[in-house]
Amino acid sequence: MNTPSERVTSRIGLALAVTFTLCFVTGLLSHLIQHPPSWFGWPSRPVWLYRVTQGTHVISGIASIPLLLAKLWSVYPKLFERPVIRSLPHALERLSILVLSAAAFFELVTGLFNVAQNYPWNFYFPQLHYAVAWVAIGSILVHIAVKLPIVRRSLATKPEPSRRAFLRTTWLAAGVAVVATAGATVPLLRNVSGLSWRSGKGPQGLPVNRTAEAAGVLDSARDPNWRLAVVTPRGTKTYSLDELRALPRTSAELPIACVEGWSESAHWSGVSLPELLRHAGSRPGTPVRVFSLEKAGPYGISDLPGEHTADELTLLALELNGEVLDADHGFPCRIIAPNRPGVLQTKWVTRLETL
Repeated sequence: MNTPSERVTSRIGLALAVTFTLCFVTGLLSHLIQHPPSWFGWPSRPVWLYRVTQGTHVISGIASIPLLLAKLWSVYPKLFERPVIRSLPHALERLSILVLSAAAFFELVTGLFNVAQNYPWNFYFPQLHYAVAWVAIGSILVHIAVKLPIVRRSLATKPEPSRRAFLRTTWLAAGVAVVATAGATVPLLRNVSGLSWRSGKGPQGLPVNRTAEAAGVLDSARDPNWRLAVVTPRGTKTYSLDELRALPRTSAELPIACVEGWSESAHWSGVSLPELLRHAGSRPGTPVRVFSLEKAGPYGISDLPGEHTADELTLLALELNGEVLDADHGFPCRIIAPNRPGVLQTKWVTRLETL
């Protein structure tokens, strides 16, 4: 016979399994987009797809926090049961719970710090966050396999009234956490998301993660002798800013969707990559490596796959919301490609190389 606490714990555990699975799958997708293996491809359309998947990643992670706390609260008396270890299977079960709890806490806490762009540690966040995610999801699968008989019995019966109140409080806490933060990625909730970590505030009405001053490119970006080099098998062609402005112009409404979960749409104008490649003597659909004036950091170089260089909405942007790009948004020019993470929308572009 299952106890009232087991019935409550099973329901919370099932909800936690759903949110953690959503978080894992969308996080894995983001990792593959940023570090694509040879077999992986990511489309350029619809333009809003990454915005949805990464928003789901962060929102499901936020929802997991109150669910995890409620689950631990519902089972904590068992942590003090004696004897501590009854048998080898019991020892393995307790060890798996310890690994699961530690991995889950690590993922949720570091993820929360990441969306706030606060990094009080020395390790490289994306790499370790990705590795521990596999530990967490593996531990969840093992835990579900061990507890599946109990879960089945528990879901077939209703919790007692006092336990139902606890469940309602848990669902409410998770809902409030989502609504209070989801405005960063869901425009309709921005007026009610008091804890949203991004808003439209910033130069030209768009938030900025990394300023030109922080990147150390202010002087080089404003250098009147700046030139864009486009390297193709036919040679290198250079463009001044005025020459780029003289090329046929393309405008588009495209979102910036960042790995921290926030996103914002804006009106961009510039030269489409297919047009620029044709003008430089290459073919649209050719993969392109993009180099920034920013030399330090992991995102000074990015690769645009052929899927995106063939899309007319992939822009070498020169203007934002009807104005010349602000230095913090990538002046003199930057990449804006549909359905790409913000970290790959390289700013302060100085060189393009066909691959």
